[in-house]
Amino acid sequence: MKDKSISILYAFSSLFIAISIIYFPQAVLQASQRGLEMWASTVFPSLLPFFIIAELLIGFGVVHFVGVLCEPFMRPFFNVSGVGGFVWTMGMASGYPSGAKFTARLRQEQQLTKTEAERLVSFTNSSNPLFIIGAVSIGFFHDHQLGILLAITHYTSNFLVGICMRFYKYKEPNTTTKTSFSIKRAFTQLHVARMQDRRPLGKILGDAIIQSIQTLLLIGGFIILFSVLTQILREVHIAHLISQLIEIVLQWWNLPKELALPLFTGLFEITIGANEISQLNSSVLMNALIVSFILGFNGLSVQAQVASILAETDIRFAPYFFARLLHGVLACLLVLFFFIPIYENKLLSSSEAVITMNAAFHLEKLHSWIVTIGPTFTILALAIYLFTYLLRKTS
Repeated sequence: MKDKSISILYAFSSLFIAISIIYFPQAVLQASQRGLEMWASTVFPSLLPFFIIAELLIGFGVVHFVGVLCEPFMRPFFNVSGVGGFVWTMGMASGYPSGAKFTARLRQEQQLTKTEAERLVSFTNSSNPLFIIGAVSIGFFHDHQLGILLAITHYTSNFLVGICMRFYKYKEPNTTTKTSFSIKRAFTQLHVARMQDRRPLGKILGDAIIQSIQTLLLIGGFIILFSVLTQILREVHIAHLISQLIEIVLQWWNLPKELALPLFTGLFEITIGANEISQLNSSVLMNALIVSFILGFNGLSVQAQVASILAETDIRFAPYFFARLLHGVLACLLVLFFFIPIYENKLLSSSEAVITMNAAFHLEKLHSWIVTIGPTFTILALAIYLFTYLLRKTS
């Protein structure tokens, strides 16, 4: 009976979306264009280099090297194998859903157990500094100091999530014994892994490009889909109905009810939600609280991307979803804790303030540069992908 109910729900949901697309063609087209523009101008050019480099590092055995070096740190703090240090670092640098992709890749390589992978994916899908400071704080709010606050609270709460998730199925035995720091053993593991992967350099490079672009095409589809879904829910006034329920929750915490609709939008898609919040006249603290929560929650669009990546493995989605809720809550609490010392009092020395302002300025320039060249880069990369794919098919 349950399976039949789910089948009926899926069928009616698909029918509802199809009818809405026909009934609201102009709004759906604009939403689709907005999602495509976001993917082509920012997401694709930002993530593709990280994805390709990560695939090459895995193919060349560098992950095994990093795993040996990080084992003494990753095991006590997060109860995962040392290779998780590679995923954590790459996830913070490139942003979501990179952590899920790299975790799934290492799970397929049998370098992580199922439980370790579920712990790891729960805290390695964070936003990258370019998005937090360059796009959200400076691009939307025009406030680099807010970017510092959001970045500190986002990554600190993400670290705390990892600490909490180390107790997930903590009674299961570890696959690795306690090891000490050894560069010699790390290089040995790198060489052994490289010898086991017998693919030539050209094959490794081609596989890295194809797999990375295929993943990004999947991500682009989800971004466009959720942009359209969010617009449909607005057109049929379901978004406003749910926002009224969110208003009740916000009033419990003495938060402005005007934040309800942007919060609802942010729960679906982070970028659109953060942009709508920046257009309100609410206080900086209120804005920081809501933006911190949706950054930690990741948005249903990112979560759908993660779910589709994890579906190729035996990694369960439920621990990741629980960690997203925990991350959002912890981020809000840290905003309340750090707001006065970091934002209002600005407890930074003059040299530290200059460094952070310069870093924010360069991140803003980098973000603007990526948006400018993004569409051209995306088209060229897709052309290379198509050429490589056809070449392999014909040969």
